[in-house]
Amino acid sequence: MAKASEQFRQSDVAVWGIVALVCGGMAVFGANVSALVPQGILAGLHKTRIDGASIDQLRVDVVDLNEEAARLRRENTMLVTRFALQEQAGNEVIQRVGALEVSLPKLIEALPQTAEIDRSSLTGSIGEGETLTYDADGGSVAIRREPMELPALPAAQPIPEAVAALPEIVIPDEAKFGIAVGPSVSFEDAAGTWNDLSLKLGPLLLGLSPLLADEAESDEKRIVAGPISELSEASALCTKLERVSIACMPMPFGGTPLSF
Repeated sequence: MAKASEQFRQSDVAVWGIVALVCGGMAVFGANVSALVPQGILAGLHKTRIDGASIDQLRVDVVDLNEEAARLRRENTMLVTRFALQEQAGNEVIQRVGALEVSLPKLIEALPQTAEIDRSSLTGSIGEGETLTYDADGGSVAIRREPMELPALPAAQPIPEAVAALPEIVIPDEAKFGIAVGPSVSFEDAAGTWNDLSLKLGPLLLGLSPLLADEAESDEKRIVAGPISELSEASALCTKLERVSIACMPMPFGGTPLSF
């Protein structure tokens, strides 16, 4: 027979049943709660101590890198500002030096011939008989500075008069070709007509000289411009002149030189 203390009682069964129910409820509750917890937190809880320390170190390093990047941005802004100020100062120096290069020669040219550069009120930087003394090994050195005088300019030479250009002599040459340009004119109107044609046609008559040739069965003249080496060149030039409504005909380069 078992002892009375070793026998199960109804109250013991009830206690253990309650305990089992509480544990089962906690398990169900934990399963439901774990579904609501973010995966990152669960993964962190399952990591080892070494892995967790590595992630924390990475986070610290990222923070340090962000701070270093912010510091570099501040320094870069300061350097850009300083560079802009230095460039502005350099531009001012260049402008001042350029102004001196322009103004000083004009000031010196404006001085009278007998003036001394450094005694002038404009550039009085060195006084009369000024002596500077410097200490040196074994004694001293004295430097005496004197104003520099302007060198004497040579006497002005008269400007020679321009030599009038001699009129070019046109020599008729029947072996070469010319173009009879423009209408028939009288001897008195030939010079004016040639001037009008030269102004109107410009480069087309460049390098050509005029002759006066007799018009067949008439007392009037024709202006012949030349000389031109080839007949084809004279024909091509006539084609260009006819496009601008100027009468033109190739012919031998002969006639009387046109006097102006």
